[in-house]
Amino acid sequence: MISAVASSAAVVRRTEQWFVRQGAPTMIEGYGFRSHVLPRMLPALTFVAVGSLAWLVLLRSTGLSKWVLLGVIVAVMVSAWIVLSLFVRRLPSFSRQTTVVLLVVYAAMPVIVPLLQYVVNDEIITPGAENPKAELWINELWFIAFFGVAFVATMLATTYGLGALLKAAIRHVIADLRNSVHLLGRALPPMLFVTLFLFFTGELWQAMNQLRWPRVSLIVLMFAAITVLAAAARLRDEIGRVEQDLRPEILKIACKGTPLSAVEIAEPLPPKRLNGRQLRNLLIMLAIRQLVQAAVVGLALYSFFVVLGLIVATPEIAAQWIGGQVTMSVIPGVPSAMLRNATLFAAFGSMYFSVISMSDAEHRQRFFAPVLEKVERTLEVRAVYLEVRERAGI
Repeated sequence: MISAVASSAAVVRRTEQWFVRQGAPTMIEGYGFRSHVLPRMLPALTFVAVGSLAWLVLLRSTGLSKWVLLGVIVAVMVSAWIVLSLFVRRLPSFSRQTTVVLLVVYAAMPVIVPLLQYVVNDEIITPGAENPKAELWINELWFIAFFGVAFVATMLATTYGLGALLKAAIRHVIADLRNSVHLLGRALPPMLFVTLFLFFTGELWQAMNQLRWPRVSLIVLMFAAITVLAAAARLRDEIGRVEQDLRPEILKIACKGTPLSAVEIAEPLPPKRLNGRQLRNLLIMLAIRQLVQAAVVGLALYSFFVVLGLIVATPEIAAQWIGGQVTMSVIPGVPSAMLRNATLFAAFGSMYFSVISMSDAEHRQRFFAPVLEKVERTLEVRAVYLEVRERAGI
């Protein structure tokens, strides 16, 4: 049974804040747009609205350099973001009236900004516009698209805790780089065995000589998507196993270092079902970690193939493989095909490593198990959190 001292609204509140810091805010019971998402979106929306307002309206009306102006605006808005974030943390939710007012004000920004521009500058401009006197409806569509995309991106990032996950990913990158000898010592040999000799394929050099960087980027995105799909398939299998293993000794270990550390659990808890949004949150948590780990391996592979290409693929040899005019990169004496080949094999090797790390027993224990432990702990803490809520009558 759970001790009475832990069955309080304060413990529940601190646990919900812990979920937010872990990048799993959807684990909060009753998680909704008005109660949880919009209050945390407010600093970012304010940054976008006021920052774009100042930048676009004052761009033509000041004698300062636009980069100096941009720096001042960013400094002011970052300060406002910090202050507003501290204020928002004290608000559990917004009322219905406050929510409507905030959404209406933000929805009016695509109209307010061009109107203020016209008042100040006698014209409506958009960043990078070749023709400032373009038709009004074209400029208005640009503003609607800009603020709409900013709102959707902010909502998704806030809903699934992408900020906290990004911070955790950066910490993992630093840890991976510190342990890069061990990581790359295990990852690179099998990757090179699969890709090394393909690097010298003449047909591939011919294709990469003609292929432009936007298309190469699409190929990289395809490999990243395969990595995410593989992680999603593995995650569903693992969640089914974790949800059934809610024994007291496991839950006690999981709650250490959390607001639920004082909770006493004497019997197994029943399995807790996850909704679609919670499953997506865990998938994003796992996918970001896998992609970051793959990026470290990909960077090493890219560096290897670039060095190998500089040694072997001289412009003369590259011309023989390509059988025609060699397109050179911005780096003197370096064919563009070599850099694109290195990018292609680095992306493929990263994807291959991520999939192997989730299926091969040895790689799984070393590379995938630590990633999965965070997902497991989140689910275990959630089970105790829901039990505390139920006992406290919240």
